[in-house]
Amino acid sequence: MPPTTKSDYTARHLSVLEGLEAVRKRPGMYIGSTDSRGLMHCLWEIIDNAVDEALEGHARLIEVILHPDSSVEVRDDGRGIPVDTVESAGLSGVEVVFTKLHAGGKFGGGSYAASGGLHGVGASVVNALSERLDVEVDRGGRTHRMSFHRGEPGTYDDAAGVAPSNPFTPFTTSSRLEVAGRVARGRTGTRIRYWADRQIFPESAGFSHEDLLDRARQTSFLVPGLTIRVTDTRGEEPRTEEFRHDGGVVDFADFLAPDPPVTDTWHLTGVGTFAETVQHLDAKGHLRPREVERECHVDIAVRWGTGYDTAVRTFVNIIATPKGGSHLAGFEQALLKTVRTAVEGNARRLKVTARDGRIEKDDVMAGLTAVVTVRFPEPQFEGQTKEVLGTAPVRGVVARVVERELEAILTSGRRKEKEQAGLLLEKVVGEMRARVSARLHKEITRRKNALETSSLPAKLSDCRSSDVERSELFIVEGQSALGTAKDARNSEFQALLPIRGKILNVQKTTPTDMLKNAECASIIQVIGAGSGRTFDLSQARYGKIVLMTDADVDGAHIRTLLLTFFFKYMRPLVESGRVFAAVPPLHRVEVSAAGRRQGEVVYTYSEEELSALLARLQKQGRRHRDPIQRYKGLGEMDAHQLAETTMDPARRTLRRITTADEQSLARAQAVFELLMGNDVAPRKDFIVAGAHRVDREAIDA
Repeated sequence: MPPTTKSDYTARHLSVLEGLEAVRKRPGMYIGSTDSRGLMHCLWEIIDNAVDEALEGHARLIEVILHPDSSVEVRDDGRGIPVDTVESAGLSGVEVVFTKLHAGGKFGGGSYAASGGLHGVGASVVNALSERLDVEVDRGGRTHRMSFHRGEPGTYDDAAGVAPSNPFTPFTTSSRLEVAGRVARGRTGTRIRYWADRQIFPESAGFSHEDLLDRARQTSFLVPGLTIRVTDTRGEEPRTEEFRHDGGVVDFADFLAPDPPVTDTWHLTGVGTFAETVQHLDAKGHLRPREVERECHVDIAVRWGTGYDTAVRTFVNIIATPKGGSHLAGFEQALLKTVRTAVEGNARRLKVTARDGRIEKDDVMAGLTAVVTVRFPEPQFEGQTKEVLGTAPVRGVVARVVERELEAILTSGRRKEKEQAGLLLEKVVGEMRARVSARLHKEITRRKNALETSSLPAKLSDCRSSDVERSELFIVEGQSALGTAKDARNSEFQALLPIRGKILNVQKTTPTDMLKNAECASIIQVIGAGSGRTFDLSQARYGKIVLMTDADVDGAHIRTLLLTFFFKYMRPLVESGRVFAAVPPLHRVEVSAAGRRQGEVVYTYSEEELSALLARLQKQGRRHRDPIQRYKGLGEMDAHQLAETTMDPARRTLRRITTADEQSLARAQAVFELLMGNDVAPRKDFIVAGAHRVDREAIDA
């Protein structure tokens, strides 16, 4: 067919897609994509319809079953889809819900006060994109059944077993809702099973069991008392997990929190109203504008932890809004305003001056875990995927509730809340100072060149190379080791920063105290990438950070303190594998010449290695010079010894400090909290339990 020119483009070239044809032609418009994400979105639409029944108090159990034939089934014990005839359509309620776009009980008819599904396209879109969909409804003492093929109602010949490839006969003159059996009159519920259409979804798209569990767990938090059971029968052994949480958003925030608490989990609740103009069907079926008053319920849980990562999850009628919207904007606005006011009211106690600057959003959000939920009828989302809430008046409602509730806590006279409010304000002020300090550090930590002088600490012995990938920073314990290390290093790419003994234990201190510590401040300034939330890995001045401490108990303690500092305030350095521990030797053994063999020097790194070496020498009939040199510290080595054992890249050994995955990251967090945190009792138990393994001879006294 020749291309259409400008002159012959007429009305006959226009296409009008009717009903579900539009969904099959442009599925991405309704479900976002046709990969696994879109496939899961279809499942969420069906699950959310069941959850809406639970929100109204009509359902207590939802079951989701993943079958081996790639189908999925969702069951609930709600009221069941209406089976009587919809007069305006002349079809049963079941057929209207699954074949008509923008049809359902969520358009102001009074069936749902607050629901996740509101566009009326969820079930019908899933039906249109399914090769086969079966629905069973228990209602009025009977089980009603209906099947669809790519959105078209009809009947399947299932003599050989239920499958989407079975012969299908569409309804021609009129459709009917089949009565498949009888149930107890008080029993109601809906069961939906469907097979995704592989004409729409590629074979590679599949249901994610882990995503399903996360969604089920999330929903059980948001609807207290609802039980959600997930069964995966696709493997050799069926797997079933059940979720139920009665604590609501407070339990959810505790579950999400990645760090030890600074405050309890505070529950902020309230109700607000707003006016909204909506289109309403009149008695003649015509749309007319009408102003209605909406009631918005706000339910929020917040808690601050010792870390600086932020975890905020937002929901509207239990639908996750990952990209936020007006409810998140109202929450953040009120949070910043209330905390700012509290800091200004306690400026004298917190020693905040005009030079410190002003509290910003990032300062307040540091270490925050929050679950923000709102419930109100007919929310306006941006698109069917419901990722952003667009109802503007909700912002003001949420802001007023958060401001009122949080202000009451921060100004409370009760001892516990007063103490926690004080800790929170100290943390926020510390984050503000850390941010300001990090910005200043970034401005002054530039490589010196012929035209500018260095503002870096005087005790830093910098390298000449500006190649970040090649350069190395050795953090050296003590001035005595520094002198030897200066002679042992390659000044082209190896820089040295000495520290005086044991640095501050940052696990027990605030960011403000950490920044006041000269050693911590020097490390931040030298690395040049900031700290905490403001840390920018791309700005780090060195490709490797090497912790070079003595091979004794004190050296191990200093190394642990340094690792605590890096893990808490420069974690991306650790996660990217750029932090190392040097491995200096413990012994130097001079082996005498024997026969044709020349004398040699052998370094050992543990008592076991030394014993094995001496046994091997004795077996070979070789002697060694006594006494064997035992290094008590790096300062006891000559420069060439330190170079060949610890600093020369061709001969040294380094231990990389890193976290392989989220699981190891969580374990590391737990270990640092156990060994270095404020809670003494678990540390005492740990020491007592491991005391029998300590060799007294190995302790340097």
